[in-house]
Amino acid sequence: MLPSYRSLAFDDMPRPDYADMLIAPMPPGSSTDPREWAELFFNVSSMPGWVRAAMAVRQAIVPLLGIPIAQLDTFRVSRVEGEEALLSVDDKHLNFRCAVGVDASTQLVRVTTAVTLKGWRGRLYFAPVQLAHPAVVNSMLKRAMKNHSQPSRFSQA
Repeated sequence: MLPSYRSLAFDDMPRPDYADMLIAPMPPGSSTDPREWAELFFNVSSMPGWVRAAMAVRQAIVPLLGIPIAQLDTFRVSRVEGEEALLSVDDKHLNFRCAVGVDASTQLVRVTTAVTLKGWRGRLYFAPVQLAHPAVVNSMLKRAMKNHSQPSRFSQA
């Protein structure tokens, strides 16, 4: 039997131009709420400084390619289903899906990315992004795990 993998990231993008997945063990006592993980993962204030700087450079450069700058709510959770929270962004240069999943039984968190490129702008934009993407996601996940392991951050008042 062949292994199979399902993710919300592939629901409307079954054959992306680019896809990757990063899996890491959750800190002990972490929440298993995928929305919470996705919101922390994409929270700009909790991102590593170098990732925030790279995003600022992106915002400055993309208008030169005829690509709109990202809005503040670009990386919001569009839906939660089962153990995954999905973020969906459709733009003129690419379609992006990111599913943040939490496996409570194995205590693993995973980030699955899928991208479909549109035209020359998408290919030109994504060429350097593709090179940096694994390091960016890894850094963001490490920071989210560090921030998630601080229980006071998510305690209920």
